Amino acid sequence: MTKGADFLLDQVSVQYQNTLALDEVTLSIAPGEAVGLVGPSGSGKSTLLHLFNGRGQPTGGWASVSGKRLIDYGRRDLKQLRSRIGFIDQGLNLVPNLRVSQNVIAGRLGQVGFARSLSMLLFPSRAMLREVHELLERVGIPEKLFERTDRLSGGQQQRVALARALFQKPVALIADEPVSSVDPARARDTIEQLTRISREEGLTLCMSLHNFELAREHLPRLIGLRDGKVVFDRASEEIGDEQFDALYTLEKNEMWRDGA
Repeated sequence: MTKGADFLLDQVSVQYQNTLALDEVTLSIAPGEAVGLVGPSGSGKSTLLHLFNGRGQPTGGWASVSGKRLIDYGRRDLKQLRSRIGFIDQGLNLVPNLRVSQNVIAGRLGQVGFARSLSMLLFPSRAMLREVHELLERVGIPEKLFERTDRLSGGQQQRVALARALFQKPVALIADEPVSSVDPARARDTIEQLTRISREEGLTLCMSLHNFELAREHLPRLIGLRDGKVVFDRASEEIGDEQFDALYTLEKNEMWRDGA
């Protein structure tokens, strides 16, 4: 798998019992492209991102990553795919009582066996620690190398999650609401880091954001989702108030349903 994965969805639907999370979505994302997913809660953004690294499967239509349909990936292939796509979850999924270095090293554990994983975590080589330190330097917290992760601020933990994803040597970065729990200044800084590093490394970048203005400012292409459908898919500078209203304005029956 070369740098810059591509993603293709053709008439993809995802059904969870009585909930239709995605409804016949068709889109393509080219290698090295930076794309933002925007839309209200429950619009299907997370479900879509989970398809991109094989965490989920379509119940209708088909999805492919780097030219291969998800349905054609075996268990081992899926493990390899996930190990090369950096996924930054909304909850970050860091281990709080481990050192920062260990959390970053954990990014590569999916590429090795159990015995090697234990060795990497407990007895990392000097070369590996240098690599981790360089990544932490890149995200602005090199002095936190041996700090316990639960002693860091929320913004610093986000940087650890980014360093962990980069330690995978990924072909793509997927971020699901990466700035939902930090203040606006930290949010802007995190998005700038994600877009800059992805551009420098030639990585495909896909992230979901609730903050529409932040997404429009930093990502050249936005895909608007609502009720599992694509409302718009266009360059950020082409998106105006009409598209914003179509995405976020609640209909009267939705207001009553949500208790507004």
